[in-house]
Amino acid sequence: MSEKIPSSYEGKQSHIPELSMPKIEVFANVYPGKDFQIDFTIPEFTAICPKTGLPDFGILEISYKPNISCIELKSLKEYVLSFRNVGIFHENVVNKLLEDLVNACQPFYLKVRGDFNPRGGIKTIVTREYKI
Repeated sequence: MSEKIPSSYEGKQSHIPELSMPKIEVFANVYPGKDFQIDFTIPEFTAICPKTGLPDFGILEISYKPNISCIELKSLKEYVLSFRNVGIFHENVVNKLLEDLVNACQPFYLKVRGDFNPRGGIKTIVTREYKI
């Protein structure tokens, strides 16, 4: 059994799943039972690097197949803008966003892809999917 190597980030991101964010509003899907997909691109995502405090930039792509409700865009915009002041790892951005969207609209399918600008010479792309 290998020993756990301590990290200088230990516990510093553990609050992210419960982090209070603006509410993602939804509206009724007037075509329930129809198989269609909605895609969003958010080309100017900004958050804070938790190590340096400098801004991180990226492109977020969201694809989903609605069930009984659809995501309201103004509230999504306000939700995404709230990351601007949050120190957060790229991986946690994608996971937090996916879980909050699933909780808001209960889709049949949802995929979040974060394509982040290079940080320290390393480009990061994080993807997570949800399926019923």
